[in-house]
Amino acid sequence: MNKIGIQGIEGSFSEQAAKSYCQKFGINEYELAYLVGSMNVLNSLTDGSIDTGIFAMENAQGGVVIESIEALAKNQCEIIDMFYVEISQNLLAKDGVALGDIEEIHSHQQALKQCKDYLAEKFWSKKLVEEDDTAKAAQDLSEGKLSKNVAVIASKFSAEKYGLNILEKDIHDLKRNLTLFLAVKKLQS
Repeated sequence: MNKIGIQGIEGSFSEQAAKSYCQKFGINEYELAYLVGSMNVLNSLTDGSIDTGIFAMENAQGGVVIESIEALAKNQCEIIDMFYVEISQNLLAKDGVALGDIEEIHSHQQALKQCKDYLAEKFWSKKLVEEDDTAKAAQDLSEGKLSKNVAVIASKFSAEKYGLNILEKDIHDLKRNLTLFLAVKKLQS
């Protein structure tokens, strides 16, 4: 069984990318390891606890994913595939929370960058808080670890998985919001 380490948790874009990768190569037997950061993915690849690593490298709007560059600089690996996933960023909140109630918006640095025009227009006076993962921010909100008046930017899958409402969908600035993902394996010595 192929053990695949990904950059996010359940409901993340990395999970979506991993499933897309497995479908593309006809991999039916796999297990996902939810490792949150690119560094964790590459460290796990190096120590052999996963067979394949999948993480975001660059977004058309947000640019390069700095954490992925840093992780690649510290770990040697072989790139086995590079592929694009269309990303849909959505504004999620708890039941009963309206747009006017929102005091802070939490998400991954990349998601905040991908929605910068939208955020500047609608939430220019609100605090933006960077999180390690879009889906983790959604999970934290659903579990009450964040204030009720916080909204998160994450996937539709995160909304379903963590029982959050989509206040506004497709809030990313680019019409086709593509992210380049890498699939990597351990370098054979």
